[in-house]
Amino acid sequence: MTQDSVTIKLDQFLKWVGAVSTGGEAKLLIQDGEVLVNDQVETRRGRKLVPGDVVRVSGQSYEVAEDEEG
Repeated sequence: MTQDSVTIKLDQFLKWVGAVSTGGEAKLLIQDGEVLVNDQVETRRGRKLVPGDVVRVSGQSYEVAEDEEG
């Protein structure tokens, strides 16, 4: 069962919300343990996010909404 239509990868999400400007910047933040998903450190940049997930980075919080990948 796949839900690709309602998921987005963590590194893509960080770029989409403007938390980072490049994929390389996202990769470094994630690898350095500076990104939290649902209050847990996430080091996999390919982590698939689903609606309701909350991503925290650099003091900002972003919630994944149903239509993030429109």
